[in-house]
Amino acid sequence: MPAIYSPPAEHPDLAATDRGLLRAVVEGQARLTPEQALDILNGMPLAELGRWADARCRAVHGNTYRTYVIDRNINYTNVCSAKCTFCAFRRDAVDHDSYTLEYQEIFDKIAELSDIGGTQILMQGGMNPDLPLDWYLELLNGIKERFPHIHIHAFSPPEFIEFVNFFDPPGSTLEDKIRWVMVRLREAGLDSLPGGGGEIFADAVRAKIGLGKCTAEAWLTCMYVAHSLGMFTSATMMFGHIEGLGDRVHHMRLVREWQDRALLEGGAQNPLDAGPGEPIATPSFGHYKAFISWPFQRENTPLGRLKEWGQDKGDSGEFPGDVVAKLDGSGTKADHPEFGRRLRMAGATQYLRTQALSRLMLDNIYSIGSSWVTMGPHIGQVGLKFGANDMGSVMMEENVVSSAGTTYCLNEPVLCKLIRDAGYIPSQRDNTYDVIRTHDGAQSPDLKVEDWSQHRASKLHTQNESEMAAENAATLTVSAGSRD
Repeated sequence: MPAIYSPPAEHPDLAATDRGLLRAVVEGQARLTPEQALDILNGMPLAELGRWADARCRAVHGNTYRTYVIDRNINYTNVCSAKCTFCAFRRDAVDHDSYTLEYQEIFDKIAELSDIGGTQILMQGGMNPDLPLDWYLELLNGIKERFPHIHIHAFSPPEFIEFVNFFDPPGSTLEDKIRWVMVRLREAGLDSLPGGGGEIFADAVRAKIGLGKCTAEAWLTCMYVAHSLGMFTSATMMFGHIEGLGDRVHHMRLVREWQDRALLEGGAQNPLDAGPGEPIATPSFGHYKAFISWPFQRENTPLGRLKEWGQDKGDSGEFPGDVVAKLDGSGTKADHPEFGRRLRMAGATQYLRTQALSRLMLDNIYSIGSSWVTMGPHIGQVGLKFGANDMGSVMMEENVVSSAGTTYCLNEPVLCKLIRDAGYIPSQRDNTYDVIRTHDGAQSPDLKVEDWSQHRASKLHTQNESEMAAENAATLTVSAGSRD
């Protein structure tokens, strides 16, 4: 029986490059301080960082299997009260291309998913003030009545905070109000919460890019309420815009601290020690199951119109985001006059470095996802050597990331081939990262393929005006852009 959870000890007196410290981190016997994590992100050679992250991943997940999930990303509305500068998806209700799906349209999408062996839906939308609580309760009840076998992974923390604002539930604290709404949605069929809307937690960054979106404290409180109700959730981070490297570390630190809180208050077993099928928490408490990070995509977004740092002759010294960033999140826009006015985009190297650090920093998070939709499938495949154990979602639809110009999509055989060519056996999982089936025989999706020319990238299903008016056949595509 795995031991009751106890956080690993920090060793702030040791250098980030101390091999004894890093070996202890790999073995789960020590944890990085934020200062050590920042030193690693700033200075450790890419290949060395990848080796340490891969060693930690293998210590948790073994050397044989890497996973994916079959689900569908249903964006039930694009009407949104927030005005995030990084978003190309949101619309005002009066816009000609705004939409809110009818129940039957959502049921039809789930039926298509069920027909090809899907196990869950990821359902998120804009924060639409015109939808009452009963709309959501009837929707969830309708889904569970028709598809009791489908896991409903829905409504990220920013949506819940707006539910509180829209529905004015009883309660003396934000936590009480969130709980009142969440209990009712859970009773109607909600199974778990996705980690959307995490972006970057530091107040200075969040105030610039997430206009109208909830604070970090509200986001984390919402997830804590979900955990206290026994629900499992994920956490996310979107980087590569105005933030500093210290902001990424601060974000991971907060996820780790709130994960500690859930595991300790719930009296949970160590979630990284339990074997397949073994319980990893008391029935009364859940926790974060996964962390997924991805780089900002600039196309069609207001934030993307900012200049890249280093393009002007006057650009000198540190990137403004690095000047403002503090490991405790206390930086302010006053610390640099150009903060929030310049971008530092993240390419493949920064993506891999950040993902690898998340595996080492988040010693209490079971799964690290390779969010390859923003970087392309082969960088995602490389991510399996940089701490990731999961390749994301085989899904039939994606609307948010594709709105920003990124539309990578593959079918299930290609995804399995990417995992197998990386040296692992591809395995389909469920929402709690339990393996449903392993593809180690001749009938595996990729091993049955005789002509790979028939398995090139195809158009990803997106929700637009013409498709809302027409009936579409289901096409199985894959994307790690589920933001779960």
